[in-house]
Amino acid sequence: MAYFRKDFIDFFKELAANNNKDWFDSNRKRYEREVKEPFSNFIGDLIEAVKKIDSKVDIEPKDAIFRINRDVRFSKDKTPYKIQCSALVSKGGRKDMVSPGMYLEFSPEHVRVYGGIYMCDKEQLQNTRNYIVSNLSIFKKLIGSADFKSKFGEIRGEKNKVIPKEFKEVAEKEPIIFNKQYYYFGQMKPEIVLKEDLMNQILDYYKTSKPLSEFLSKAMQA
Repeated sequence: MAYFRKDFIDFFKELAANNNKDWFDSNRKRYEREVKEPFSNFIGDLIEAVKKIDSKVDIEPKDAIFRINRDVRFSKDKTPYKIQCSALVSKGGRKDMVSPGMYLEFSPEHVRVYGGIYMCDKEQLQNTRNYIVSNLSIFKKLIGSADFKSKFGEIRGEKNKVIPKEFKEVAEKEPIIFNKQYYYFGQMKPEIVLKEDLMNQILDYYKTSKPLSEFLSKAMQA
């Protein structure tokens, strides 16, 4: 089943060149028809598919999908609209930016599937590092698997220059301990949204990342 038509991509290409309220208002019905409605339908079906794998993910599309309006209050970029659709499929949805889940971004440049830890507090980071150090061989096996590397490549994230002394010796051999974020993403061409197997492709990424996601969930609470 194909959820999107070519105008999904074209809409965002045109929005990028006309990112203002007048243009958006004159194309609002097009946005509702070609972007908002099909994306909501896709995320709804995706949630149902994920729920069969993880019963804790019991949310509605509205709980997962981010608004297209940008928050420009503290940004130098005052363009009012995002140039992509995005959603966070997890037990807490878009309001839970801490728990590892599946963040999706559909843009005219790419389709990305994110996972891992992007935002966490000091205690959660300490727990995560402790858990990784205590289960280092398991962690390295998860991020080193052929399937994970082919889809996601590597763990990404900002690093601390200084870390608690109990981690320094391990960090010299395993620099990933310096990370204060542990996220990853896989990327596909934007045209994948037009394919009938889009759902299967996204679920394949989700299933590949699930063991690491579960590991990081435990790590934050350890």
